[in-house]
Amino acid sequence: MVKGLKFIGLIVLMLLIGCSKQAPQIPSQRKSAAPQTDTAALALLAMNQRLAISADEQIRQFAMTQEVPYALYEAGAWMTVLDKGDTDSPSPKAEEEWLIHLRTYNLNGRLLLDTQGSYPIGRQELPEAVEANIGEMHRHGHVRMIVPWYTAYGPSGTNEVPPYENVIIEIELL
Repeated sequence: MVKGLKFIGLIVLMLLIGCSKQAPQIPSQRKSAAPQTDTAALALLAMNQRLAISADEQIRQFAMTQEVPYALYEAGAWMTVLDKGDTDSPSPKAEEEWLIHLRTYNLNGRLLLDTQGSYPIGRQELPEAVEANIGEMHRHGHVRMIVPWYTAYGPSGTNEVPPYENVIIEIELL
């Protein structure tokens, strides 16, 4: 019986030692390193912000010199309606496919891109400014937008549109 009590006492002692809280560790004397920053990325961001501000001003001035009136819409685009189209028809909605004719010009009027095709709305297959404003249109409508580079074709451009190019985009819903 004494052996049994010693055995049980040993088990209880082992359980108490195993279940006790561990003492907190002493913090390291090493100083923490400052967070790393990517200076090239920050410089590029600052440059793009300056270019975007400049683009907004250039487009505003360009819009003010046009013979037809332009109004500022979403995504920094200035837009004028050339033909309202069938105002009884529904406007494009997200996930719908629409037959669209797009013409893209530089601000000097040179045609850069002329495409016609079926595009799903809201799937980012069209420039951001077009996606943001196409919901204002109706079937057979025709608008002209003056669009800053950052909501048109961006800092990368395309094969036809140079990087950082402010453009005029004509949209027709067919």
